[in-house]
Amino acid sequence: MNTCQRNEINVATHCPTSSRSVPDLQAPSTLHLPARLTRDCLSAHDFDALAKKRLPAPLYSFVAGGSEDHHAHVGSREAFLAYRFVPRVLCNVARVQQHVTVFGRSYQSPFGIAPMGGVALTAYDGDLALARGAAHADIPMVVSGAALTSLEAIRAQASNAWFQAYLSADRDADAALLDRVAAAGYETLVVTVDVPVAANREHNKRSGYTAPLRPNAALAWQALTHPRWLVGTLARTLLMGGVPRYRNLAAGNGARVFSSEAAHQFSRRAAFDWQDLARIRQRWRGNLVLKGILSAADTVIAREHGVDGVIVSNHGGRQLDSAIAPLTVLPEIVDAAAGLTVMIDSGIRRGTDILKALALGAQMVFIGRPFNFAAAVGGAPGVAHLAALLRDEIARDMALLGVSTLDALHSGFLRESRHPVSNMRNHERPSIPTRQPAA
Repeated sequence: MNTCQRNEINVATHCPTSSRSVPDLQAPSTLHLPARLTRDCLSAHDFDALAKKRLPAPLYSFVAGGSEDHHAHVGSREAFLAYRFVPRVLCNVARVQQHVTVFGRSYQSPFGIAPMGGVALTAYDGDLALARGAAHADIPMVVSGAALTSLEAIRAQASNAWFQAYLSADRDADAALLDRVAAAGYETLVVTVDVPVAANREHNKRSGYTAPLRPNAALAWQALTHPRWLVGTLARTLLMGGVPRYRNLAAGNGARVFSSEAAHQFSRRAAFDWQDLARIRQRWRGNLVLKGILSAADTVIAREHGVDGVIVSNHGGRQLDSAIAPLTVLPEIVDAAAGLTVMIDSGIRRGTDILKALALGAQMVFIGRPFNFAAAVGGAPGVAHLAALLRDEIARDMALLGVSTLDALHSGFLRESRHPVSNMRNHERPSIPTRQPAA
């Protein structure tokens, strides 16, 4: 008998791969990245480094930073680094496949783009760049409720998109937004539940970023000293569409990014509770996902309220500082899920990270900041290029690990390192900016 034939065999003596053998088909390339970026961008870390040079410090800091002392942000990354693989050898890995099916839909790879607000400030038409790149890579994109491009325009570019909403206890406002989302053709609604109030993001204040965004001397100086962003993103945005708006926070057109009304629209979520979620479940007929779950107990309650899936997340370390790393609680949430689709985000940068999450029970992984930086550096081709890099990493790492299909992964491939992670490499640590001098 071929010892690498089926994943049901005792893992102590046999190589766990599936009997299914499906070729990993690659989509033809239609989005072309400049040769220099193809040469220089070999991983997610490279996009980060280039974006840091291209973007004004306040904008880079807004995307890259976490809350308060960045403990949750750094901890999310360290949780992945604390696991090590135990590979199997002499397994037939001549053909590996990484397709995954979530909510009845097949995707080319087990990762997607997490919801991110304000991407159109870091990249020209940034929301559409994410959508086009995701469509090209055949991965899901979660459209942010804080996006500056209408959910309808994004859906037209990516039929595989999901929509993420910031909901409140305002029944009429929520109902109107859900009706708009459904009318646009979205099948999956992601409700973010870990932002009842705004976080304390001191790094934003130190770098000169404010919410709502306010022109000031520091911001003006940063814009002038970053001419590629000034001309290629800000000037083009203002010229082509005027002052950007938060177009998806409500059923209407939304407040301008410079308006105090924007802050008001973001501040009405503190009263949202499980009773409100039950109301949402009754109205929304598609797939319902809760994003921001870190507790097995909340997973059970979510299941009782009829949700279809959860995204284990600490908001990329941008909300409660010292919140536990999602990867740390993933196994217990998978145990509590009892049939729910369990997904994860926060701290994921490599194909090895994705495989670790899948081995611990996640069915899909979402990645945020790296795709934001890829859009800032290379637009839609940059997004597609990063997706291709991650896809290649997954395929290579699966072969090195000794598995040919994702359903062969399990926790037996992992060991927690006995040596605590004390020093992350510089490009893996978030930079905490100092206050920028005024011009």
